Amino acid sequence: MNFGENKKAVWSWCFYDWANSAFALTVMAAFFPGFFKEYWSSGVESAISTMRLGFGNAFAGLCVAVLSPVLGAIAGAGRAKKQFLTFFICVGIIMTVGLFFIPKGEWFVAISVFIFARIGFNLANLFYDAFLVDVAELEQRDMVSSWGYALGYLGCGILFILNLLMYKKPALFGLNDSATAIRYIFLSAALWWLLFSIPILFFVHERKRKIYEGISAILAKGFQKLGKTAKTISSDKNLLLFLIAYWCYIDGVHTVVMMCTDFGLSIGISFGTLMVALLCVQFIAFPSAIIFGLISRRIGAKNVIISAVVIYIFITMGGAWILRTGMHFILFACLTGTVQGAIQALSRSFYSKMIPHDKSSEYFGFYNMVGRFAIILGPTIVALSNLVVHSLGLKAQIASRSGISALAILFIIGWIVLLKVKVPATVSIENS
Repeated sequence: MNFGENKKAVWSWCFYDWANSAFALTVMAAFFPGFFKEYWSSGVESAISTMRLGFGNAFAGLCVAVLSPVLGAIAGAGRAKKQFLTFFICVGIIMTVGLFFIPKGEWFVAISVFIFARIGFNLANLFYDAFLVDVAELEQRDMVSSWGYALGYLGCGILFILNLLMYKKPALFGLNDSATAIRYIFLSAALWWLLFSIPILFFVHERKRKIYEGISAILAKGFQKLGKTAKTISSDKNLLLFLIAYWCYIDGVHTVVMMCTDFGLSIGISFGTLMVALLCVQFIAFPSAIIFGLISRRIGAKNVIISAVVIYIFITMGGAWILRTGMHFILFACLTGTVQGAIQALSRSFYSKMIPHDKSSEYFGFYNMVGRFAIILGPTIVALSNLVVHSLGLKAQIASRSGISALAILFIIGWIVLLKVKVPATVSIENS
């Protein structure tokens, strides 16, 4: 794909997804949930460990949601996207390394360190997303965003193969057992994140514009911008509708990613099968994100997003109760992989075309806030469902299936609201 004179910045930006996706898959989706359940929360019932994980994820989402619009506005006022990006990358990496040192049974310490790692990961993504308008022109953004997610899936898939080998054959790496291997797997994710973050830190820069000098001036202007942006978004019915729709459906997407391993273990799927399923997602999502980026040129990003939401409705409503065997789980994982990257990449690029170019930080602050508030409701639904069903004396499998199927309501609401969103005139011209 030719991105013109700015190709170094474009590919450097895309490779940050390659970098941070190691945390998203290896830590957040794959090994942390299972390790938390069997190592740090050993000796408690499955529903209790699921509740702890669900509320931990919800709290992390709340922290990010509160911080995102404020930090986005301040960064926009002071032209500080790069500084904030660097800082939160460091926070995420350091906390991921910290997971290595936590002893068995220390579930509260483990979930606390994980929360800080997630805060670093998610807030770094805020400023990473905001750089999309700096590296790509309007007509390029669907494909650039799609390539970012595609490379993310490919990169973390490659690392994940090594991680699975470490887990299955720890002796090959001079490790005593699988538990020790998982702790080193956390270290490998942190190192991967650090190494492949270097290009974006060196080759991606904000476009020149007015800078407000001084800390006090930046803070004052930042909060002024925050108020203005909130007022503008609330008065823009179309943009507000999109953010509401995004809030709902991305909540379901993120919750499926975060809770899939815990769900699989709760219904009796082996950990090895779950890892194979996650690996399948990565290598299916890689070409799918690029293909759907190309399809969006024909039918528009909005129509691709709508199609993906409908597929997620089927996955949550049907998959939660149909799944019985490891092969069932793998098949549904493959179906998820076909649309997971597309819905994330095209939502990001579609939104970038609806906002003022020179206010990307503050507008993506609200976008990230919506995405993080979304990650509060979904895990809370799953956690409360497990708690309620467990208190009624029903089986843990029924609790887990009920929680995942309840997520369908988020996709349904998102789908209904998204149908009311009008495609911006600039996007309509582009697709014509």
